Order: sequence, then structure tokens, then C-alpha cells
Amino acid sequence: MSEFDDLMRQKAVALKYNPEKNGAPVIVASGMGYMAERITETAMEAGVPVYEDDSLATLLTQLKLGAEIPRELYQAIVEIYIYFLGYVPGQEEIKEALEGEEAAQEVPGDEEQ
Repeated sequence: MSEFDDLMRQKAVALKYNPEKNGAPVIVASGMGYMAERITETAMEAGVPVYEDDSLATLLTQLKLGAEIPRELYQAIVEIYIYFLGYVPGQEEIKEALEGEEAAQEVPGDEEQ
């Protein structure tokens, strides 16, 4: 496969999270091919961490700019944020806060019987 083909298969999405404005991270840049390469280069030049997950990028590139990520992807995004925060096992406050948030989002009546 040529370098051009490899480039054209690349996907990239940039997320921004502002808890005062949004309930979830928002897509601020998204692209495939050359645009994906530029998004990644720009992030690295600005010191923004880059996480590679082709499956997640494929899902996120299907959403519109400015869209909040869907609830179904919260766990994947939380894991990425934890990864970049340098989560160290033993920092149970973070884990407990995330589990409390997840429990608060459960809808009454959805319990398995």
C-alpha cells in the first residue's frame, strides 16, 4: 500500500471539554486524510496530547463539528482523559468520583431483574 493510501485512511478528531458550557466534550476539529494529518501535527506542536484509537476516531468523525460526544462513548473518552492525566492506581478519589457520576446517570427502573 502506498504512503498516499495510508494518508487517506487516517482519521483525527479534536475534543474540547468545558464543564461550564457543555455536559460532555465537544468536537472542535475532525478530518480524514490530509486534514487528519494536520490536526495531529497541530496538536503535537501545541503540546496537546494525541491518543490513537482508529475505531473511536471512525465513530467520532461521523459526528458534526460542535456536537457533544454521545453518552454511549463517555466511558471511552473518560479512559482517554484518565490516561492523559497520568492516572496512577491508588488515586481512588478520581475513580470514586467517576463511578459516582456513572451511578447518577442511571435511570431508575433500568435495573436488571
